Amino acid sequence: MSDPFYIKEAKGEIQPILISIPHCGTEIPADLVDDYVPEQLESLDDTDWFLQQLYDFAPSLGITIVHAKYSRWLIDLNRDPESVPLYNDGRLITGLCSTTDFLGNPLYNEGREPSQEEIERRLKVYYWPYYQKIQEELDKRKIKFGKALLWDAHSIREKVETIRKDPFPEMILGNNEEKTANKQLIEMTLKNLRSRYQVNHNDPFKGGHITRYFGKPENGIHALQLERNKNLYMDDSERNYHPDRANEMAEVLSSNFKDLLQLLKVL
Repeated sequence: MSDPFYIKEAKGEIQPILISIPHCGTEIPADLVDDYVPEQLESLDDTDWFLQQLYDFAPSLGITIVHAKYSRWLIDLNRDPESVPLYNDGRLITGLCSTTDFLGNPLYNEGREPSQEEIERRLKVYYWPYYQKIQEELDKRKIKFGKALLWDAHSIREKVETIRKDPFPEMILGNNEEKTANKQLIEMTLKNLRSRYQVNHNDPFKGGHITRYFGKPENGIHALQLERNKNLYMDDSERNYHPDRANEMAEVLSSNFKDLLQLLKVL
């Protein structure tokens, strides 16, 4: 079986930043397609559409991108492997192998939900290989630079009432209450992103499992999660890529990465 992820390799010499995009995958293995509600597979509504396209500038900065091949509806790479909830504030939380979408609609045909044995298989085949690749790339950078920064990229609809009644801020930077990254990296990122966008810090998202799992600044590995509204780089329908909006965001992100690379040299 081929790897359950895609790699966009850095061009030229690698730099100490790695980008992860765990929710942009759209594939479902052929032998499992019939388990799902057909209308759900037509929309894949919880997908972080086009993020790998948005970050296409990064390899030219020496930044490698690892992004998902398979849909989060097969297995969610940003959830705890034992489905321990990330939040306990009453919001609807989709699990490791969720049986509903974010609106509570069923994903599977009745009686076709994955068994515990199937969940364990998906962990082995799809989930842990993604984590192993992230770890491999971070280790490579830690050996070369003594440190590394993992940037976990996400997007969401402007409004998802099962999570939050009000519209989301334009962006949310998550670092589990500043536990997953050096404070200077956090402050620089907030300053740079806020030059153009409305950015919340750890509210309502503190960073998912990937950020919390890898982010250990005391060991030289920093991790930040950026959530952003889809209509900041897609059109108002939140279905189609919007080149002008995307280019504007890419310029802000690129400038921020250049600043972070300079800061990482002196931390």
